[in-house]
Amino acid sequence: MNANEAPIESVQHDAQPIRSQARVLANEPDGHGWRLRLAVPHWPGSIPGQFVMVGAGPETAAPRRDPLLPRPMAIYRERGPLRTADEADVELLYRVVGRGTALLAASTPGDRISIVGPLGRGFRVEPGAGPALLVGGGTGIASLYELARALVACGRRVSVLLGARGEPDLTGRADLQALQGVELICATEDGSVGFHGRVSEPLEACLDRDAVGATVFAVGPTPMMRVCAELAEAKGVPCVVSLENPMACGFGVCLGCAAPRRAGGFSLVCRAGPVFDAREIAWEGLP
Repeated sequence: MNANEAPIESVQHDAQPIRSQARVLANEPDGHGWRLRLAVPHWPGSIPGQFVMVGAGPETAAPRRDPLLPRPMAIYRERGPLRTADEADVELLYRVVGRGTALLAASTPGDRISIVGPLGRGFRVEPGAGPALLVGGGTGIASLYELARALVACGRRVSVLLGARGEPDLTGRADLQALQGVELICATEDGSVGFHGRVSEPLEACLDRDAVGATVFAVGPTPMMRVCAELAEAKGVPCVVSLENPMACGFGVCLGCAAPRRAGGFSLVCRAGPVFDAREIAWEGLP
């Protein structure tokens, strides 16, 4: 473990979210993605799989109303407390997909960015004899680092499978490679790194090899998670997913993140999730 990273605790906790102005420590490209490190005052800590709502770009002297809404982002890594103040070094991974994230990419060290979190229900991290198979694609990769670290600390055998179009889309790959006790498997559609094809194919091979006692954790595009859930169900293996539905508030007020349930009705991803048992989701009802 890097000396500036916070130690892992296996105890789950429900920290009260804070609303704060975080100071930008660094904001740098990583392949086709970006790494944003923030000094967050009075950060209460989080559990793997939780997220924050981040302002669309730095705060300015004149309050900006366009774009107005914050963006949900997974908490990629907690690097530990800063020595200079009551602040925590919290890292996010994101991609530029519109005007809000383009403004965020233009932020520089010293800028202030609004942040609310931690939010949502994260992954349950429990000891177990069977392997943990973590599958990430696209921006879903950002949810896996702390989860992998916590599972290793609990004594689990951990394999992380990353899927992407090509090597530049494997944001965070070097960090996962450096984690002790983690088997890293990459799949790229252009064959530039690792397996040539979709990440579901090496997952199927892993399930053939290690199905007994295994758990699948999947985060990424909806079609990818659905395939992971179907493969796991066919093998009788539990599958946990983290949904990435759009949302405007993060508290269950806007109702924009409703996900259909297999048993009927809907769940709000920001409150009941984002982490769900894959069997609860009516996948055909998700975009």
